[in-house]
Amino acid sequence: MLTHPQFDPIAVSLGPLKIHWYGLMYLVGFLAGWWLGRLRARRPGSPITEAQMGDLLFYLALGVILGGRFGYVLFYNFGAFLQDPLWLFRIWEGGMSFHGGLLGVILAMVWYGRKTGAGFWRLADFVAPLVPVGLGAGRIGNFINGELWGKPTDVPWAMVFPQAPDALARHPSQLYQFALEGVALFLILWWFSARPRPRMAVSGLFLLCYGVFRFLVEFVRQPDPQLGYLAFDWLTMGQVLSTPMIAAGALLMFIAYRRNVA
Repeated sequence: MLTHPQFDPIAVSLGPLKIHWYGLMYLVGFLAGWWLGRLRARRPGSPITEAQMGDLLFYLALGVILGGRFGYVLFYNFGAFLQDPLWLFRIWEGGMSFHGGLLGVILAMVWYGRKTGAGFWRLADFVAPLVPVGLGAGRIGNFINGELWGKPTDVPWAMVFPQAPDALARHPSQLYQFALEGVALFLILWWFSARPRPRMAVSGLFLLCYGVFRFLVEFVRQPDPQLGYLAFDWLTMGQVLSTPMIAAGALLMFIAYRRNVA
């Protein structure tokens, strides 16, 4: 049995200025996405140039942060917002929703695709392989904060999270998500997109794989206490939100290969 190291959530403190590890993980994700995006922009047929990657990142970052925060409030903790509306802006305390961030990114790509003439689907297929790096960094941020722990278990790598309301050993589900949503998803998409694929296929594979990975991890992740299980003593909000992603991803891949539009 392991014990969570209880990292100090504040990475740097300069007087009243406090820089949190959680925020730094987002910065790492954005910078890594920018660097990888510039590499992808050099490939023939890229919808954007290397120089445009900075502008695209700006709009994607807005989509992630605004969509992620509003999505968390809407899907997971609207009651906390009603009790303390300023809590909406305290992002460093945690509380971001991937599914909300995804909606924000989609809106950002729709807008930027129209602005540049790149088109939504070409842009979505370009961006999809960059996303897992940010997802992985975010899960490391969750682990540093000691939040979003898993269910009690007796596996050899079970971990006690002192922040939890008990002393039970639990699944380190943040690390499972880092391995699946971050590392595995990145390797799958980077390999898959290395060759020309029909339009929408890369986006479809992203939705399908993320949805499956997230759905599976939810079985060992402790549900949010303010929501609990939604049904059957196992169905979580994360699974409810991931199910349409799985269906949409499978449909996009079917349409992409059925039409065989390169």
